[in-house]
Amino acid sequence: MSENKDNRNIIAVVAMIFLFGMISFVTNLAAPIGNIWKMQPGIEGSNMWGMMGNMMNFLAYAVMGIPAGSLLKKKGYKFTALAALLVGLLGVFIQFLSGIVGVGSSIAGLPANFFVYLFGAFVAGFSMCMLNTVVNPMLKILGGKRSNQYIQIGGSFNSMMGTLTPMLVGALIGTLTKDSVIKDVNPMLFLAMGVFAVTFVILYFVPIQDPEQTKSDAPAESPLKFRHFVLGIIAIFLYVGIEVGIPGTLNFYLSDSTNGAGLPADFAVKIAGVVAGVYWLMMLAGRLTSSVISGKVSSKTQLTVVSATAIVLMLVAMFLPSSVGIGMNFNVEGETITAKVPVSAILLVLCGLCTSVMWGTIFDLSVEGLGAATEKASGIFMAMVVGGGIVPLVQNALADVIGYMPSYWVLVASLAFILYFAVIGSKVAFAKE
Repeated sequence: MSENKDNRNIIAVVAMIFLFGMISFVTNLAAPIGNIWKMQPGIEGSNMWGMMGNMMNFLAYAVMGIPAGSLLKKKGYKFTALAALLVGLLGVFIQFLSGIVGVGSSIAGLPANFFVYLFGAFVAGFSMCMLNTVVNPMLKILGGKRSNQYIQIGGSFNSMMGTLTPMLVGALIGTLTKDSVIKDVNPMLFLAMGVFAVTFVILYFVPIQDPEQTKSDAPAESPLKFRHFVLGIIAIFLYVGIEVGIPGTLNFYLSDSTNGAGLPADFAVKIAGVVAGVYWLMMLAGRLTSSVISGKVSSKTQLTVVSATAIVLMLVAMFLPSSVGIGMNFNVEGETITAKVPVSAILLVLCGLCTSVMWGTIFDLSVEGLGAATEKASGIFMAMVVGGGIVPLVQNALADVIGYMPSYWVLVASLAFILYFAVIGSKVAFAKE
């Protein structure tokens, strides 16, 4: 009997690890798909509208962040996970429908099917928020003594999918033209729906016992009464925007052969997908490094060093001329091509080493000393993930006016606040009444 239970747990653990990847997979579809919408009538060339799918995906966190925690508490882990999978399946299916419904017509000067896609991205965002709420604790429950190992594997798979997604989307889009349509990425959408459906079936038949929770009649202190926590949630809002804005805007910059980096038009999108994908590979490398040194180096020190380093890398990238580049070989459809990739793009990719540790270190410093208020704090943190939609949207609205690289001033300012939080703002203190 015990052996059967262990086997069921292993199956559920594998399913959870796949969901770790799905969170990154679905989230990172938005920015490269934005390249397609940028080519559509009524949107033509607008980076802000191209980033709107990403915005809708993250906007769902603001709506669902705290309710997801309440659902988990009332209905349990398995119910919440199954509900999240169904919502995710629905969200991706609606995005698929955007290639069929409303094609050729317009609403308020924009393609009608664009609004279908945005709704699908919003629904998928609900799923991502729910999965983020449940996946980590489920692995802890299922993994027992090996839970931390499973969580690390899940995080690594998450980064790997973040690396592959822009590359695969770029390969599917091919040459970006006015004829590029959402149907070009249908294979990715079918893959996502298939994983959601299969994982739902697996989890449905695997019994999962919720952990016992100790109850207390004493109300928990509001985390918002702590000054360092208030500054911490602002920092996490900005951090998620930085994490998404760096590769998202970089993808647009490299894909735009006219106003961007000047890469060959026939291969620009594919090269952009590869380069932007390496950013997530840097995230993986940074997380693995942090997992080794975290026992010896404090969260405050790590956050201080990486935020300062990211500012330097980004400023140098912004002021380097796009003509300063390095010739690189890319394998495209079996053919080796050489393209000159701007050094500025490489410096932005290296920022992934810095952003990789920011979530964990900001969270750690923000909840220090909260005690029983930590649970409420986690729900607020999840809602603040909406920064991943708002900050890149602001950045790309600015990019439409002043250009791609100057738009990174938005992220430099955000990093400066995180540096302030690391050095000064993270000191445990009550907020002033």
